[in-house]
Amino acid sequence: MRLLHMLAVFCMAAFVFSGAARAQSQLVLAISEGTSGGLDHGRVISKYQDLANLIGGVLKTKVSVVFAREFATLESGMKEGKFDFVMARPSDYPARGMRDYGYHYLANAKPDGQCLIVVPNNSPLKTLADARGKRFVMPEQVSYMSRFCRAELRDRGIDLAKENVQYVREQAAVTFYMDNKFADVGAIASYSGPAKKLDKDGFRILHSSVVQPYFPLVAHGKFKPEQLKAIQMSLASVPEKPGGPEILQRIGIAAFDTGAEERMKSLLDWLEK
Repeated sequence: MRLLHMLAVFCMAAFVFSGAARAQSQLVLAISEGTSGGLDHGRVISKYQDLANLIGGVLKTKVSVVFAREFATLESGMKEGKFDFVMARPSDYPARGMRDYGYHYLANAKPDGQCLIVVPNNSPLKTLADARGKRFVMPEQVSYMSRFCRAELRDRGIDLAKENVQYVREQAAVTFYMDNKFADVGAIASYSGPAKKLDKDGFRILHSSVVQPYFPLVAHGKFKPEQLKAIQMSLASVPEKPGGPEILQRIGIAAFDTGAEERMKSLLDWLEK
């Protein structure tokens, strides 16, 4: 009996050890959709598990999806190296992962992101220069898109520190403010909800910014260059893969761009200049 008991304990220990080893061999893809509401962990897994499977197929291992709901979780996860892959918006988080935490660029979503300076259809403003001295409404001051638009306007000779600017929490409030004549000029992201229905809501684009990488995907520094290259090749060919268009549609992007590494490396310098 004692021998049988010892054998059972040994088998159980071996089972637990092998399970732990399998868990450790699994990789993690962390997803952040910024401040988009209405998502829970289950829906994020449903949206992104096929992408994780694609990456796992290249590396011949399991890749699990986790939802980094809070920005603090996303940042600390990269800083502590808990995430093997990170796909996140806003783009400054993956950019910091590359600059500060040793992550490597893999890809970003197509199309790129832009800051759109918009006005009501009946606005007398015709050029960006006409917006000087007018009432601006912007996303909240600490947000990525507010910093993005501020950098673009800075490069175009408009210093928001010298302008009359109101900051709002949601981008939908930008068009609301103009619609109700609380502001003359607004700034929104090209990939935002309001941007997709400007014509319908009675607004037009006064100025479109330079493009910057949108929704980047980065990898932990432990991966070998040949592994990164293989993943990039697989991502670039998603539209031609069986089921690939459906993967892209679920994520909400047109394709993956694997050629924006240098723009990603310079993004933070541009924002912080």
